[in-house]
Amino acid sequence: MSQYRNRLPQLREDLFITDGGLETTLVFHEGIDLPYFAAFHLLKDDAGFDTLHHYFARYVKIARRWGFGIVLEAPTWRANPDWGAKLGYDAVTLADANRKAIGLLLEIRAAYETLETPVVISGNLGPRGDGYLAASRMSIEVAREYHRPQMETFAQTDADMVSALTLNYVEEAIGIVQAARDAAMPVAISFTVETDGRLPSGDQLAEAIQRTDDETNAYAAYYMINCAHPTHFEQVLQEGGHWRERIRGLRANASKRSHAELDESTELDIGNPQELGEQYCALRTLLPRLTVLGGCCGTDHRHVEAICDACHAYVETSL
Repeated sequence: MSQYRNRLPQLREDLFITDGGLETTLVFHEGIDLPYFAAFHLLKDDAGFDTLHHYFARYVKIARRWGFGIVLEAPTWRANPDWGAKLGYDAVTLADANRKAIGLLLEIRAAYETLETPVVISGNLGPRGDGYLAASRMSIEVAREYHRPQMETFAQTDADMVSALTLNYVEEAIGIVQAARDAAMPVAISFTVETDGRLPSGDQLAEAIQRTDDETNAYAAYYMINCAHPTHFEQVLQEGGHWRERIRGLRANASKRSHAELDESTELDIGNPQELGEQYCALRTLLPRLTVLGGCCGTDHRHVEAICDACHAYVETSL
């Protein structure tokens, strides 16, 4: 039975962390060959399972040290039909991989959860195409049907929710929310933006959130921003608007580079962890409901520790 599906604790005011950039950590720090950035492919054997177990357990220990909750995102960002097919997965083996990913996180929760550190388990969905490009776009209905199998698989596990990360156009987001509603799963939608604060599709962030809410009766539990540096979207947030209250999660990149520059880079840009932590703290004044803090490309445990440090100090001075 799911533990938090009907009462997500991050919807209160307590702070939660999540992990950093899983794929960039595995590739650049662990030296692991990760075709198509498909971390779920590591679940195929015991060694890969153990690697992922160690990775996620490290972040739960950080959450416990700081007294925060944590949202554990399954390593399933690429575990959808198109990307799975590139690695030889069919519908049956792909569903097995998604279930095994949730089982991994359930093991970690059983071992590390405390009253002070609730562990929320999220099935992670990624875009059908490239997270940085909106060149090939689905209609809302096609997106709903495309993501339905992975959504239904997660619904049949003890996952508490699903999160869709690095979405770059609105129709796919709406389709995912509709699929989540069909499966009775809480869902968080995370958009990525370019250096101008707009989605790769050209849509404004505010419009993307408002349209998704309008066409789904605001079913999404909350929204997030991921795979962009705070300097890319801070100005957009400063423009104000009630839509900002729908944003509860932030998973920023370590680098200030654009998506195109990151695609061409052969070395990891880890940025400045302390500066990133301070930027997260400053963004809390612009995002009044921000409760879920983690990282994306180029970030690792050092960045999440710095975010904890800065935001813990913010909480202490606010009391």
